[in-house]
Amino acid sequence: MSFTIRAFLILLMFALPVTGSWAGDYKDTIKVFKNAGESGNFFSRSYGYAVFPTIGKGGFGIGGAHGSGRVYEKGKYVGDTSMTQVTIGLQLGGQAYSQIIFFQDQRTYNEFTGGNFEFGAQATAVAITAGASVTASTAGSSAGSSGGQSNTRTVGKYNKGLAVFTVAKGGLMYEASIGGQKYSYKAK
Repeated sequence: MSFTIRAFLILLMFALPVTGSWAGDYKDTIKVFKNAGESGNFFSRSYGYAVFPTIGKGGFGIGGAHGSGRVYEKGKYVGDTSMTQVTIGLQLGGQAYSQIIFFQDQRTYNEFTGGNFEFGAQATAVAITAGASVTASTAGSSAGSSGGQSNTRTVGKYNKGLAVFTVAKGGLMYEASIGGQKYSYKAK
């Protein structure tokens, strides 16, 4: 089953329409989040963060997402991370988004970089969209569009030492599913 899911995700990632993606690499993605209202305030008050320029997500009954990123401690690049998500439920489509996870303190940072870290089904993220603030969750809500970086607005706070923000880059996904996200870390 694992092979089938991976093959399906790879197929969806190649077929996923990602047009107008303005957060293509690490430097640009960080700039987008720094300039997007509330998420920009987290850079100065967080111990560190993990940034993912592109996470590809797709599903048809069974779905998943995957992306690679970098981890920063006090603004300095210290290692690489990857995110894998598996979901089950009513879902159809594919999308791509950027994500940043802020660590409130050293304890939360150490938990994330200590090996395999998981978000449960109820972990939430603030989806940055043009003119609106939307709450998205690994339990199923999903943003499908985004404006340019000059007209984004966010409202967010720490939850159990973490604050997560996403920016939709393209695609369309209908989802009423349940699942969780698993992160791995490798020091530079």
